[in-house]
Amino acid sequence: MTSASTATAAPSSSVYTTRAFWERLWRTAGIQYVGFFIVTSIIYGYQPQVGASADALTAFYGGDRTRILIAAGLSGLNVLNLMWFAAALRTTLADAGQDGWGAAATTASALFGGLTLLALAISAALAYSIAGSGNTTLTSALNDFTWALAVLTSFPRAMLIMSGAFGLWRSKLISNGTFGAGVAFVVLGVLGGTTWLSGGFWAPDGAFTRFVSPTLLLVWAVAVSLVLTKSPATRAGW
Repeated sequence: MTSASTATAAPSSSVYTTRAFWERLWRTAGIQYVGFFIVTSIIYGYQPQVGASADALTAFYGGDRTRILIAAGLSGLNVLNLMWFAAALRTTLADAGQDGWGAAATTASALFGGLTLLALAISAALAYSIAGSGNTTLTSALNDFTWALAVLTSFPRAMLIMSGAFGLWRSKLISNGTFGAGVAFVVLGVLGGTTWLSGGFWAPDGAFTRFVSPTLLLVWAVAVSLVLTKSPATRAGW
């Protein structure tokens, strides 16, 4: 009877198995998030506004069904990029003794990701079957609901930006000028949660919600990712 071997496998020499590779990958997750967001937004197209006609809703959710479902899948994957971005930020802040701001980043990203996934699920369901069922009242209500969710994501988005701005500034990893820009982004982000006018720029489906609010996080994610890649890790986070 032969005895069991206790030999351990030799570690792989591939660069993809090194801690340095994974550290850089997750520290640049914010940039990956921005790239995926732009691609998925182009694929998804221009969602009908609040109170859109039945024909417009049918044309979008029915006519662009495949595009919407592809965009939903890619956007769901992109939520993971945002989670890794927040995790990299939390690790950096924890290393610098700013655990509270790191915890705030984790919480804010989780809430933002959850609301985003809910909106994606509704859009996918509309495209998959609801819009084609002929129930225009339900289709219209759910379409309007996704715009309400877009407004409400302003609050966790602002908190995520705030955690990075204050945490990195307290850690002396960003300049006063960058910190000031972050505070301005936070204020604009919170204001995005007040876009409840019945029409125009400050409506749930207005230009501020469509373009300004998302751009705040996109710009900040790139800026913070660049800071994270230049900040030496005092311990391996991955």
